[in-house]
Amino acid sequence: MRKVTAFLRGDRRAVAGAAVFTLIACAVLLAPVLAPHTTTWSDGGPFSPPSADHPLGTNGQGQDVLSHVLYGGRTSLGMALVVGTGTTVISVVAGLVTAFLGGVADEAISLVVNVVLTIPSLPLIIVLAAFLPPGTGTIVLVLVATGWAFGARVVRSQALTLRRRDFVAAATVAGEHRRRTIFVEIMPNMASVIAAYFCGQVVFALTAGSALEFLGLGDADQPSWGTMLFWAQNDSALLQGAWWTFVAPGLGIALTASALALVNFAIDAATNPRLRVARGAAARRPRGFRRATAVRRG
Repeated sequence: MRKVTAFLRGDRRAVAGAAVFTLIACAVLLAPVLAPHTTTWSDGGPFSPPSADHPLGTNGQGQDVLSHVLYGGRTSLGMALVVGTGTTVISVVAGLVTAFLGGVADEAISLVVNVVLTIPSLPLIIVLAAFLPPGTGTIVLVLVATGWAFGARVVRSQALTLRRRDFVAAATVAGEHRRRTIFVEIMPNMASVIAAYFCGQVVFALTAGSALEFLGLGDADQPSWGTMLFWAQNDSALLQGAWWTFVAPGLGIALTASALALVNFAIDAATNPRLRVARGAAARRPRGFRRATAVRRG
């Protein structure tokens, strides 16, 4: 794990992604300080272009877009983090239970996982969200209920592989309790896999949750990046030429998802032996050799 951490510190993708995500998180957390107005404030001028008073313009209700981006980011990012945490916890628990208990528990959970994975996720999410009361809580519930199955299968596979390792067998022979074996021997060696899955789930929750809100399946009165897109479409902002009303929340979603994707790619490169070896071999090549190779390939 220390080698992985050191690798990530030297990976430009991880550093850049973590820096961008931290900047966005700090901005939305400090929304009461940074936002020039509240989300209910209106000056009566709909679709005002960006200006000194309104750096990102106003929406169809004459409300400040920058304030909505900051306050809405708290909702969208908070929802994504809750969904990512929920799906990761359920996936880890389900995967470890099936790997170590076996028997009826393994068969029952594996059956549920297979059923969930065979159903197309996007139509299932839309149908469930449409039949439940609209709101952020409903979106969180639907995304958690439909997003844990793949992670459970991955964790189960990794746990079964680690269970056959010599250090786990030595702990079992030494009389270590199963709980200690899981939390001391197994979990630390799965930390990178769990972290990568968590980042992926946060990205999925951010994009899927915003899509559901854009379709009108969320709480339209709750400021978020998805509801900003919903109101921009509902107020015909594109026809009005008010590009700033949908570009601002779209950039928020894209930048946050891209930052977490960079971190996810870096974790994958740090934990995947093939990628790590290939990167190390490329780094050890002389600069002239790499340039000559590139010329020959061209």
